Amino acid sequence: MVLVLSALLAACGKKDAAAVVKDLNEVVGEMESYQGAGVMTLHTGETPQQYKVEVWHQKPSYYRIALTNAKKDVTQIVLRNDEGVFVLTPSQNKSFRFQSDWPDNQGQVYLYETLIRSITGDTTRQFADEKESYVFDVAANYNTHALVRQKIWLNKSDYAPKQVEVSDSNANVVVDVKFDSFKFGAEFGKDAFDMQRNMTAATEEGNKAGTDAGAAPAEKTDDTAGQQPANPQATPGSEGTGGAVDGQTGVSEGTDQQGTQGAEGSEGAASGQGTEEPTVAEPQEAESFGVIQPTYAPEGVKLKDDQILEEAGDYSVLLRYEGTYNYTIFEARPQDRAVSLAPSRLVDLGFTAGMISGDALQTLTWTSDGVEYRITSADLPENEMVRIATSMQEESGK
Repeated sequence: MVLVLSALLAACGKKDAAAVVKDLNEVVGEMESYQGAGVMTLHTGETPQQYKVEVWHQKPSYYRIALTNAKKDVTQIVLRNDEGVFVLTPSQNKSFRFQSDWPDNQGQVYLYETLIRSITGDTTRQFADEKESYVFDVAANYNTHALVRQKIWLNKSDYAPKQVEVSDSNANVVVDVKFDSFKFGAEFGKDAFDMQRNMTAATEEGNKAGTDAGAAPAEKTDDTAGQQPANPQATPGSEGTGGAVDGQTGVSEGTDQQGTQGAEGSEGAASGQGTEEPTVAEPQEAESFGVIQPTYAPEGVKLKDDQILEEAGDYSVLLRYEGTYNYTIFEARPQDRAVSLAPSRLVDLGFTAGMISGDALQTLTWTSDGVEYRITSADLPENEMVRIATSMQEESGK
């Protein structure tokens, strides 16, 4: 009877968790590339925030992730190629480059390998067989204490991801990703993961290049690949001012380089050679954005003071917090330049990618809506830095 029942189950296509996990290991082992697109919703503030997500991957270690704020239509790109890891903001002509083993050390909720690793690595996984999906409930592993569990829906036919829900310790959904499309074996053009091509392609056709399913930027046949972005003169801000604030900028001396174009100047900035004299356009009056304060502070911490720094037409803000932890928040509109941070690693903030640099004195740096932020502290834990940064998203200056 047992043999007959097993045969019937096999004939009906029923699989248990162990069988699916075995298949998933095979899928990842044989996978050469994939391309996915969908919508990510963050439930971290008073109102949900939505972002369009595009994910490209090609073996051995090429990645391109584009996060677009659905409300503000601003795109940031995380790129990994043979030259390193880049965080690009094409509309502001801004790029960061640093050496990192991302995403091997810390993946994101929209990366297929990260999801499968969570499933196969959790021996206490829960499994459900729904009509068109296999559903796993497993531990979340995103290097933050705020995310505890996640439910992952996989398509029965090819194990492509359909939806992911990540919850906190109170079972509240914090991050929700719904995939509109996902294709294994996607083909990309030879320069699809090229930094300069991504800087220029994202500004062409109103930031719409490469967003069609199956179309990589490199597959466009126009002649603009070598041109500069459409917005070569982003609003300049205060970089020098940031360096004057008690040295707590998080950027090592000699790592900043200014150039006429972010995409063009990033190679020199990233190498740290600094052998060429940069050409800088005449500074313009920096636009005031008020004082942007986080809505979250760790218990026992209060705002000590805030200062508006205006020097030579530059506008920037310094917030100082004290108590259980002591830290500063620096805000400025950066000049049109490319920057390479001294040894740093990528941190997932959900709405964008941040960079942690420093040892005894650590700095979390990120950009949002044209403003560059830096949280610097000698005693503030990384997960608290991330919570503070997340609480500042969508906040307006006062």
